[in-house]
Amino acid sequence: MTGTGPSATDETASFDAIATGTAIQRRIGVKTSRDEPLARFTTMRVGGPADLFATVHNVHELRAIVRYARDRAIPLTLLGRGSDVVIADAGIRGLVVQNRAEGSQLDGESYVAESGLPMARAATETQKAGLTGLEFGLAVPGTVGGAVWANAGAHESDVAAILEWAEVLLGDGSSARLTADELELRYRDSRLKHHPDQVVLAARFRLTTAEPEAIAASLDDIRRWRREHQPLGIPSAGSTFRNPPGDSAGRLIEAAGLKGRRIGGASVSEKHANFIVNDGRGTAADVRALVDEVAATVERESGVRLEPEVVFLGDWPAEAGQ
Repeated sequence: MTGTGPSATDETASFDAIATGTAIQRRIGVKTSRDEPLARFTTMRVGGPADLFATVHNVHELRAIVRYARDRAIPLTLLGRGSDVVIADAGIRGLVVQNRAEGSQLDGESYVAESGLPMARAATETQKAGLTGLEFGLAVPGTVGGAVWANAGAHESDVAAILEWAEVLLGDGSSARLTADELELRYRDSRLKHHPDQVVLAARFRLTTAEPEAIAASLDDIRRWRREHQPLGIPSAGSTFRNPPGDSAGRLIEAAGLKGRRIGGASVSEKHANFIVNDGRGTAADVRALVDEVAATVERESGVRLEPEVVFLGDWPAEAGQ
């Protein structure tokens, strides 16, 4: 899950990382660190440092630290598992909070999970309980909160199909349980993407019972499909572009002859053209330049404008992405 709070230049300039970190540790009980390198917290393995970094481990800490930052107009960025994001080489100004709130519980045929829980774990936990509907989560590299935020989906299902409600921290500090309709879940989109002051705290999924062995077989099929079709085990942010209506981004990129195209240490995967991978030497600038080049080439060759599914976070040069 990603989310940003105030980030104006004057606010960042006045941000005191030492004083803020001390106050967070004293008031909330969450450890902070300064100039924390962020690359290791992302699946693409690129990105510079955070001015101030903290990891929360439950919803209470998440709620408290978000409210603290908002009340003081502190620039705030939330990270989940670091998938579907590319962090600038210069890093992120202000406070970066990694969400590791991973509590979960079963309630009849429903499953409630805190927003930092990995979707893959949600898929395996519900399988063991004999509940079906979350199998697609095995193919989603992010967290429950990020999945709600983006209406993530795979293998002919998505969050909108099973979400009962999401508990959301609103801009005024209150929280509300919002349904899929109220969240305006659409293909890889939601109202949360357009209201960064709204943060997912937890979600409740509506599932159905099935034999655990049958669900396990479905999970095995998903694992097999991913091994055969996706570049696993290599740094990547996940699917780079949204699929345009009636087509697939991967097909368009491959048709444009871009498989294997490289800029620096970043390249278009030979296995799946909608994945940009990092050979370990790539920089965020390499990744963004390649994303821009792929989009421009596909538009020139096919007339289709691809929209990035990955989110670019941090202190990018003014000309980046233009």
